[in-house]
Formats: sequence, structure tokens, C-alpha cells
Amino acid sequence: MARDQGAARDADAADVTDDPAGCPVHPVPAGPELFTREFITDPYPAYAHLREYAPVHRTTLPSGVEAWLVTRYADARQALADQRLSKDPRRSEAAWKQGKVGVPGEQRSGVGAHLLNLDPPDHTRLRRLVSKAFTPRRAEEFRPRVQALTDRLLDDFARTGEADLIHDFAFPLPIYAICDLLGVPEEDQADFRTWAGMMIRHGSGPRGGVARAVRHMRTYLAELIHRKRATLTDADDDLISGLIRASDHGEHLTEDEAAAMAFILLFAGFETTVNLIGNGLLTLLTHDRERLALRADPELLAPTVEELLRYDGPVEVATWRFSTTEVEIGGTRIPAGEPVLVVLAAADRDPRRFPAPDLLDPARADNQHLAFGHGIHYCIGAPLARLEGQIAIGTLLRRLPDVRLALPADELRWRGGLIMRGLQRLPVTFTPEADGREAGGPQGG
Repeated sequence: MARDQGAARDADAADVTDDPAGCPVHPVPAGPELFTREFITDPYPAYAHLREYAPVHRTTLPSGVEAWLVTRYADARQALADQRLSKDPRRSEAAWKQGKVGVPGEQRSGVGAHLLNLDPPDHTRLRRLVSKAFTPRRAEEFRPRVQALTDRLLDDFARTGEADLIHDFAFPLPIYAICDLLGVPEEDQADFRTWAGMMIRHGSGPRGGVARAVRHMRTYLAELIHRKRATLTDADDDLISGLIRASDHGEHLTEDEAAAMAFILLFAGFETTVNLIGNGLLTLLTHDRERLALRADPELLAPTVEELLRYDGPVEVATWRFSTTEVEIGGTRIPAGEPVLVVLAAADRDPRRFPAPDLLDPARADNQHLAFGHGIHYCIGAPLARLEGQIAIGTLLRRLPDVRLALPADELRWRGGLIMRGLQRLPVTFTPEADGREAGGPQGG
């Protein structure tokens, strides 16, 4: 493992040693390296090795920060719900705060005070304010709009015979949906899409691009809140209007909290959905039997999306947690003040929980995956992400029945990063759609 604490130089070593924190470390047989280009492309062999030999493992991240990786399902589920693991970065050790990526960068940008970085009671208050926009009922009411957006995007390229399903489809669909939920006027949505694109590209964009995008979005949302407060009517039912009403009736929302909403919404309802659609379509394009079965039986759409979430989900690692006291997870003692990362991608391939976990099985029984997390920080955008994933995947396969990859799957490139897992591009070809859309096959949920 690359720079892994306790990795054995000799696979046969049997002695137990102590790491610098005073915790017992059992030697780990050499396995696939972490954080290489090969790992980013396919992390699952490395995660299988960790699950077997070091299920709770201290390692050095590319940023230079040391953190504990939790990789088994039972341990992951425990950690996600453990109140001794705080989401508040102020509970972290000094070394973590010097990290160059992830939450340390968010803190310096001024948008760190969002739901993913808060504990109760602040977390409880803010989640209550935004949860009404992401209920299953509200998501279902949004179905016609998501279907219309999906059809409009497909109309733009369905007659061309080729497309990049990330740039042309998976990326714009959720950002336009989020704009609608927020109440962003149509004339401003192109700017919103540009800023979101800069944030999702992370290290592959222009230097300083993420910070600039965050500042632009923060400024824009503050101005939008000000404008909406001045013209608010009972007919306004978007998320920003709801936040204004809640704030005006005693549920105080600070300016910093309002600005931080942009960041959390990218996690809750945008980037997660981009990756769900992109990863899901790639998986189906490389699994002919399951794709053809889905086209033949629309009733398979919902369970297929659930299995896609488990098999190659949109979130690889849950967001940062910090031990507030010594915590034992999977028999390993983690000292107070240490960063803990729950590896959802590893937990959802744990053979102790899922039989034949490396096989795609839409008929899988009891598919209680952790793709959206667990506990009080369960992804607030899960209902909307599921709806958009079902509509996008179902509609595309119906309208473009012979869609296929335009290059070998092993030549595709994945966005580097720690939390999210998604493709840079997904080029495909297909028979151009005629003027009349085909009927039959899976509908949008």
C-alpha cells in the first residue's frame, strides 16, 4: 500500500507492533497500492485487500493527511451512526487542518458550515430547514419536470448518432433540476451551470477555479435571497423561498449558512446524481444481459438502480469524521481527535454482507447498501437522486436502444478525488433517433 501505516515489508511477518499513536498494528500483506491512477480507475481490488487484512486501516492520503479507513460493512454502518465520531472540523487535529484538499479547503473558502460538517443541534436545525425540499413526496411531485428536462436533453443529441453522456446528459440534468428547486431564474442558470462545472472538476480545472466558483455562487445566492425576500408571495414554493419563510418565522439562518447551502446542494442533489447516472450507464453498457433485461421489463428499473448504487456508487468515501474520544471500530482502537473515513465503496462490496458482491445482480434480495450513507447524515438528496437516476437511465435506454461505448471501457478516465467517484467523459454512439420517438422499453420510473 502506498505510504500505509503498518504495511508489512514481509508478508509472513507475525509480530504485532505499535503505531505512533500507541495503537496495536498488525502487519498487512502487500496488496494493490492506494491512490494511484490504477486505483482511481478500479479501487475495488485494493478495498478487497483492506477488508480482508486491515479493515480499519491508518494511511496517508495524497494531501499528506493521515486518516483511518473503515472498509467492512458492519464497521461502516456502526461508524456512520456513532455519535462519538463528530462531523465538526473543529474537533480535528492540527495536522488535518493543513490538508490541501477536502474539508480543510472548504473551511478556508468560507462554505464549511453546511450540513455535512455539523453535529446536533446545529445540524438538526439546518436539516429541518432544507428537508422539506427533498422528501420522497416532493421528489415524486417533481417527476414531470425531471422527465421534461431529460427529454429536452436527449432531443439535443438523439439525432446525431453520438454523444458524451457526462457532458451532454448526466451533468446538465441534475444542475437544471437543482436550479428549479432553488428557484434560480432561467436566465441565470447558465452561470450556475458554469460554477457547478468548475466545482465538480476539482483538480482538473483552472488553478483557483474551485475557490472562484464558490465565491461566485456564494455571492449569487446572497443576492438571490435578498431579491426573493423583497418580492416573496404565497405562490413561491421553491427552496430559497421556503428558507426565507422559515428564517422570518424564527428559524434563524445566517448569511454564511445560506451561502453554504450551495455547497451542500451540490452534494445532496447534484454531483451525486451526475455520478449515479454516469456510473450506472457505464455499468449497464458493459453488462449486456442486465441492460437487455431492463429494456424488456420496465419493472426492473427501480431495483436495477439500487443495485447500480451498490455496485459502483456515486460516493466512494463518506465525508470526514473525527473521533471525540477513543473509539473502537472492528477491534481497532482509534485515539481521540483523529480523522476517520468510511469507505462506502468497500462496504458495499463486502462479501460478509452481500453474496457474490462483485457481480451485478438487479434481483439481489435485501439490498441495504450504504451508497447514500446511514444515520442522521443520510444523504438528504437521496429521493431526488433516485428519481433522476431512474428517469434518466430508463428514458435513455428506451430512446436509444442500441447505445454503445465509443471506446473500450478501460480507456475511460475517472475524476481523481477522495469523496466522489465519477467519470470525466462517457462517449457513446447509437443509431440516430428518427423524428418520432420509439415506444416501449423502460420508462422513467
